[in-house]
Order: sequence, then structure tokens, then C-alpha cells
Amino acid sequence: VFERVCVCVLSQWEIDWTPWCAPIKVKHGDVSCRSPGGQYYKNVMGSRCKIRCKRGYEMQQGHPEVVCMASKHWSGNYACREIRCPKLQMPANGGYKCSDGSYFNSRCEFFCSLGYTLKGSKTVTCQYHKTWTSGESACIDVDAPVIKCPNLKDKTAEPGKLTARVTWDTPEGKDTADGILTDVILKGKPPGHFPEGLHKMSYTVYDRAGNKGSCRFSVRVRVRRCSPMTPPENGYMKCDSDGDNYGATCDFKCTGGYELQGSAARVCQYGLTWSGTETNCAAMNINVGVRTASGLLDQFYEKRRLLIISAPTAANHYYRFQMTNLQHAQCGLDLRHVTVIELVGIYPAQIGRISHRLIPPGLALQLRLLLQISHNNFNMVMIDKQGMDRERYTYPITSAQIFTTIDTWQGRMDEMVLQQEAGHTCQ
Repeated sequence: VFERVCVCVLSQWEIDWTPWCAPIKVKHGDVSCRSPGGQYYKNVMGSRCKIRCKRGYEMQQGHPEVVCMASKHWSGNYACREIRCPKLQMPANGGYKCSDGSYFNSRCEFFCSLGYTLKGSKTVTCQYHKTWTSGESACIDVDAPVIKCPNLKDKTAEPGKLTARVTWDTPEGKDTADGILTDVILKGKPPGHFPEGLHKMSYTVYDRAGNKGSCRFSVRVRVRRCSPMTPPENGYMKCDSDGDNYGATCDFKCTGGYELQGSAARVCQYGLTWSGTETNCAAMNINVGVRTASGLLDQFYEKRRLLIISAPTAANHYYRFQMTNLQHAQCGLDLRHVTVIELVGIYPAQIGRISHRLIPPGLALQLRLLLQISHNNFNMVMIDKQGMDRERYTYPITSAQIFTTIDTWQGRMDEMVLQQEAGHTCQ
């Protein structure tokens, strides 16, 4: 009996001290075990083992502590796997490169396509707690599109013109990113005819990101000009185009009673000098020594209107009234190019007068005969610039009536326009 009891005790001892579960081996980790009785073997039944993964690794599944079971199996699975961060989002118009994928301590570097700039961190690293060191980065378009304007356009106006035709091709913008641009917008005058001066223009274009590109250029139009001319004294000047530009023509006319000397028309030439000679208006030199009345009247043809006043004596009441009235109307007469001829007396005692010039008695008599003016009573004859007998009066009239009548005659309206432009008035 003693012998059998002893054998049983030995068997139980063997059981308590015999390895039971398979030894634990953890790749990328460390194991710390303890037995119930502090036995040498750490995998006897009832042994407890704690599993710790090395840095950069984590328990793949199960509990970090396992127990050796009677079934000779450990109470759970155990393994260490490498820590992995969430996969990074690939940035639009760019990308990234990583040293070790999304695993722990992997360093990823972002890059952008041509024309795009990185917004955010250039590099990120996967950390122990499965997060990246920074938020995700993006590639954005911040570069303005490029547009090149035409060079300065310098043009000279053609003869007789104040504008020049200027053309150019609309510039095309270039985008370093996706190449998609809005329409090119012009600020300023489009191609065509440009007036004299400097004209500034610009072109603008936008990309899809709203970046603006612009450029500027100028158009200069030059007009070749002669030195300005002024109307001659006692005359008028009327120029076409702009008056002093290359190709412009200026026509000259003298007021009634003045004769044009020099060129009647002058042209601004390419060399910026005026053609012809200087224009002047000289007072008419009336020749009262002519032999015939028609020779005297011909001197006024197309130059002056005539107001011929005839009276039997200087004491004639009508004559004196008429002459007194006209003394205060000399400006109005000059403005209408009227010359007054007086015929007073009866031949051979009659005399004629044009302003301060005396007409010989014989010539005065011829005038009365040619115009059929009686010497026995008061008469007044009005003759236009074409030598036509327009009005006759046997009584005096006011200067206002004379002016009103003359202002209705042919050619007078054009004279009035010229006088108004030149500022010739009696005020």
C-alpha cells in the first residue's frame, strides 16, 4: 500500500511541473509569463503570459494576456502586426511618395503638377497612434495666366485725315496649370481708326481658379501739322480738315473794298510748310481817272455793292437827311461791302465823290446817263456785286431799311456766316 500511494504522489508532481502548452514565441514582441507555483517552466497549466509588441507594432487581435488551459491551448490568439495609418488621399493635380507606405514612421512627401502650388505640409509621418503628423495637403492653382500684348503701335495720319487705321491680333493667354482660360477681355478702343493722341489699352484673362493675368500696350497716332495760320486783316480764311494738318487746304477771301494779294489758297505740305505765298488784303485802289462810267463800275464788280445817291443840290432836304442818317451807319455799310457814291449838282457844276475822292464832272455825268438818274430831283440806286440795278428810291430811307434789303440778296447769307465765324460785328 505504501508503495502505490507514493507512485500517485509522484504522478501529480510530474503533472504540476511538466510543460503543458506550447511555448509562446511572438514576432516583433516580448512575452512575460508567470506560473502558479513559480515553477521554472512558464508554460505549465495555469501559467499567465503578457504580450508586449515592440514600438511600431500592435496586437493584431485578442487580449494582451493569455492563460495556459487544461486543453493544452492558450486562452487566445496572439500576434504583433505593424502599425498602419489611414491611406492618404491623393491630391488632385499632384501626388505623394512614401518611404514605407502607410506604416509606422513612414515619411510621405507631397508634390504638385506644373502650374500648381502645394497648400499644407510638404511632408507627413505616420505616428504611433495611427495618425499622420499633419492634415492632408492640396495642390492649388495660384499662378496667374500669362498674356503678352502687342508692342506700341505708332502711326501717322494720311494727308487730309486726322485718324490712322491701326490693327493687331488679339493676344492669346497661356496657363501653366490646366490650360483652361476665359475669353480675352479688351479694355480700350478695338482695332480700327484712332484719332490723334496716345491711347492706352489692356487685355485681361482669367483661369478656372480665378487668377488674373493682364498686359498693357499703347497706340499713338501722330498728325503732321504746319504752323497755324490766321486770317489776313480785313479778310477771311476757311480751311478744310483740321486747318493745319498735312494735306489741309486754306482758302482766303478779302472783305469788300479790299483786294487779295498773295495766294488765294495754301496747302499744308509734307515738309510741314505752307504752299504759295503769304496772303494779305489790301485796300482797293479806286481809279477815278477812267474815261467811262462802265470802267469805273467794273472796278467794283464782285467786290463791292454800290449805293448811288443823286441830288440837284447839296441843300436838297432829302439828300441832307439821307447823308446824315448814313453817317451813323458806316460800320453796317462796311460789313455789307457797300460803297457810297454821291452825285450832286447839275452839269457842268455837278461833282461826284467816293468817300474823299472826287469824281470829275464828265465822269459823274456819264454815271447819271448810264444809270438813267435824273439830275432834277433826289434819287437813290442800289446795285449788287454783279452790277445789277436792284432797288431805286426817290425819297430817303433809314439805314436799317437799307441793311434789311441787302441782307436778302444772293451771296449775303454766305458772307454773314463767314463774318460770324470770324467775329466781325458792329457791336
